[in-house]
Amino acid sequence: MNPGDRRTRGTMTIVIVMGLCCFFYILGAWQKSGTGRGDFIAQMVNEKADCTILSNLHFETHHSISGANPFIMANKVIEPCHIRYSDYTPCQDQNLAMTFPRENMAYRERHCPAENEKLHCLIPAPKGYVTPFTWPKSRDYVPYANAPYKSLTVEKAVQNWIQFQGDVFKFPGGGTMFPNGASAYLDKLASIIPLADGTIRTALDTGCGVASFGAYLMDRNILTMSFAPRDSHEAQVQFALERGVPAVIGVLGTIKLPYPSGSFDMAHCSRCLIPWESNGGMYMMEVDRVLRPGGYWILSGPPINWNKYYQTWKRSKQDAEEDQHRIENIAKMLCWDKIHEEEDIAIWQKKTNSHSCHQMNGLASKMCKVQYADDVWYKKMESCITPPREAAQLKKFPERLSAIPPIILEGHDGGVTEEDYEEDNKLWKKHVNTYKRVNKLMGSSRYRNIMDMNAGLGSFAAELNSPSSWVMNVVPTISERNTLGIIYERGLIGIYHDWCEAFSTYPRTYDLIHGSGIFSLYQNKCDMEDILLEMDRILRPEGAVILRDSVDVLNKVRSTVAGMRWKSKLLDHEDGPHVPEKILISVKEYWVGSEEENSS
Repeated sequence: MNPGDRRTRGTMTIVIVMGLCCFFYILGAWQKSGTGRGDFIAQMVNEKADCTILSNLHFETHHSISGANPFIMANKVIEPCHIRYSDYTPCQDQNLAMTFPRENMAYRERHCPAENEKLHCLIPAPKGYVTPFTWPKSRDYVPYANAPYKSLTVEKAVQNWIQFQGDVFKFPGGGTMFPNGASAYLDKLASIIPLADGTIRTALDTGCGVASFGAYLMDRNILTMSFAPRDSHEAQVQFALERGVPAVIGVLGTIKLPYPSGSFDMAHCSRCLIPWESNGGMYMMEVDRVLRPGGYWILSGPPINWNKYYQTWKRSKQDAEEDQHRIENIAKMLCWDKIHEEEDIAIWQKKTNSHSCHQMNGLASKMCKVQYADDVWYKKMESCITPPREAAQLKKFPERLSAIPPIILEGHDGGVTEEDYEEDNKLWKKHVNTYKRVNKLMGSSRYRNIMDMNAGLGSFAAELNSPSSWVMNVVPTISERNTLGIIYERGLIGIYHDWCEAFSTYPRTYDLIHGSGIFSLYQNKCDMEDILLEMDRILRPEGAVILRDSVDVLNKVRSTVAGMRWKSKLLDHEDGPHVPEKILISVKEYWVGSEEENSS
């Protein structure tokens, strides 16, 4: 070959290589953008190959009666705690609570153990633990072995809270103020306020007992955040969650409630024994903070109908009358209109434009001096009125779930645009479809109580919306954007929480836990193992975990959970193996504690 030919051949080679590089670069960018057929082709390949079905992970329950599967120990093994810790609630520990003052219920608030006092062991299920009944049967029946506490069956016998029958508890649907059943009680309320047309979607039940109010509101497509303290009414919140009803351990004490302002369409107290008239109306002011403009407050029980019951309550006629008079005055100060009072029930409605009402009433001195009303985590409650936002024009549910929330349209969301919101919905539709392909039981009654540890805009929960399940949307207190207000405007429920601490719930209360980016978020903030141990505490035996994070982070997680009696599988991202984000699917094995097992 002469020199001229060699130069020509070399030039052609360079041109061809450069052309191929440009072609594949453009092809990769096209596929990554989602505008071409790359995603579609990858999806078709996955569906036809069905390579994400995990034959070694079993999502069905196997212990509806008794028995335990053998488990494989990993190199690093986290031992079980002693059986006496089977119902351990780290931040509401009874022994620790008694060291705090009782004034204003401070001792019933969150008091978490110091770092050197944390348990580093697996909380055991009690002997005989079985899979809870599926909804709706779970609303009425709870296996005795799962929460073996009979005191309420005696203490609340005449009020139809709970009955013990054989090896199960039966919940007839009664309550202190509705012994004939929550359904009849709600029928009465529905004759006064709109419970049936989607106007009311989110409710708050203060001092909820076993949460029958919230349980029966689900028949009307209303989600209720129920709370009660861990006190002498043994395991009331635990019973609520075993029934498949949203609930947390909580109290109106000295700290603000962990919910954003203007969250709830309705708040309810049925003989909740909260001293509404005390502390300058501080507790009613806190309810006002979380109540949406136009929302309703229902008070059933003392001091309503004081003229009939004051002797039963062991109060003087004058004191009982004065208690209601104080509540009426506080309600007027808050710009609530009383719309109903009959027998034991009184109902107020918060004005849709309470700002002008407060100005007319000269209440400027009573307004809270806060820059950000949703900064509530461990913040002291105050006897002041939270400045209200203008009433949001919310659509009725279920349209509300997918409509752009007013908080975004009005620019109160911390930087989330309409485009961000729409894209987030599309992304989580894709992600949830992947989850359902991997775990065929997602979306069924197998997973009733679901938690999203880093909920973002609530799109994961929105995509799973179904009468057979509910999602506790957690917005971490260290998140860059506070999105819990958006979640509530969608008609979903949630709570603020810091995952460096234990969650306000009993052990074994969630069927499925989802976390997207949660470990990257908390990197260098607290120990990964502590977060995983807390997840294990609140996850039911044979419950599932879905984590989405970078491959490096998930490999560390997988190494830890191998010694926690979880079986796991790491999967590629939907868009292919070259995406750094991966998915870790885990199932907690069934095991129960015994007197012989003991760990510090």
